[in-house]
Amino acid sequence: MDERDVTILKAIADLETGSPERLHEETGIPVSTIHYRLNNLRDAGVIENDLYDVDLDALGLGVTVVLDVFTDYSGTHHDVGEKLAEIEGVTQVYFTMGETDFMVTAHLSGREMVERLITDFERIDEVERTNSTFVVETVADAHSALQSYSLDTLVAELTDGGAQADADDDS
Repeated sequence: MDERDVTILKAIADLETGSPERLHEETGIPVSTIHYRLNNLRDAGVIENDLYDVDLDALGLGVTVVLDVFTDYSGTHHDVGEKLAEIEGVTQVYFTMGETDFMVTAHLSGREMVERLITDFERIDEVERTNSTFVVETVADAHSALQSYSLDTLVAELTDGGAQADADDDS
């Protein structure tokens, strides 16, 4: 990956589109080069898919709940995590270090769905207890982790040239 690839990925994150024409307008990189590089990034597995984002509030799934899940299991954390991920409404499951074993995010329509979610967690034998937090307002919700970085930082951290500059600074 080089600086042009990172520049394209950063523009995709900022513009929230993969349109080669819009990316060209933002970056000045020729459209044909953008097509070529997007295909290479897909082939390399860096770009996983083309998504159509949905406004969850407008859709009716505007209640966000973040749960700490405390478990007791004899198998693997992956097996327990898969059970958590299979619960309807769960969108993210993180295996964590510390007291909390898993952090889970769910997007739901209202109180009834929250109640069902908690009941579904209680049905999993490995789950000892949960601590649920209702999100009152989403202050930041980047669609892409790249949105939270400057292009300069991404280039410095992710490209061979940036890594070489760090090595040169160390010598």
